[in-house]
Amino acid sequence: MKIAVTYEAGQVFQHFGHSEQFKVYTVENGQVVSSQVVDTNGSGHGALAGFLRAQGVDTLICGGIGGGARTALAQAGIQLYPGVSGPADQAVEALLAGTLHFNPDTVCAHHHGEHGEGHSCGGHHHGGSCGHC
Repeated sequence: MKIAVTYEAGQVFQHFGHSEQFKVYTVENGQVVSSQVVDTNGSGHGALAGFLRAQGVDTLICGGIGGGARTALAQAGIQLYPGVSGPADQAVEALLAGTLHFNPDTVCAHHHGEHGEGHSCGGHHHGGSCGHC
């Protein structure tokens, strides 16, 4: 079994499609026997599923992930555990122990208009109304 984790500075990276590195763990008899950090070499979004498949990965732990990437991973036969944060090594240990906290409904929605939320008119001084309130 090979488990990949979206990886940045020891942590689970939160944007699958922008992952520059994965940490890939080889597991035998329920124990990690080796791990290595691999660079994606600029692959993005849908291409990452093929990249992981070529690495022999069958399981992915990640933070946020979009619908297209989910579909590509499913087609590649890769089991997905999204919505995970914290140290990558701990996430893998938790998965192997059956205690990993993940959210199967996590979707990376940063492409869809995150601007506008939390808008404050406190700084506007042009006639009283800014049109956003």
